[in-house]
Amino acid sequence: MATETTVRIEDIMSTPLETISADETVKAAATQMQAQNINGIFVPGAEAGIITTTDIVDAVASGKDLSSATVGDVMTSPVERVTTSLELGEAAAMMTTYDIKHLPVIDEHQDYVGMVSSTDITKALS
Repeated sequence: MATETTVRIEDIMSTPLETISADETVKAAATQMQAQNINGIFVPGAEAGIITTTDIVDAVASGKDLSSATVGDVMTSPVERVTTSLELGEAAAMMTTYDIKHLPVIDEHQDYVGMVSSTDITKALS
């Protein structure tokens, strides 16, 4: 009889957590994403958020000047988040429910420690 291993978010999340200030330009965020080969960056602060490639494409489509528009102008906030101990299937269900591709990850102390993406989930399942 085969046994299934439970995959938790801590097993597949990306670390360290890439961050950017809400005051940085959208262009700076795009440059950081390109350099790190990632599609989303966490924006810490009282109004925590996330900026993704989708947010940047939407900003371009709406005619924003990426050299002057700030991350805070285009980021998604508030964000859904998950804990390190959450099971992979539950995170996938959240992504489907909220139509999102990235979830910041918090530890037992409520500190942000990583990011899980739909790509991470797909890789874990393959």
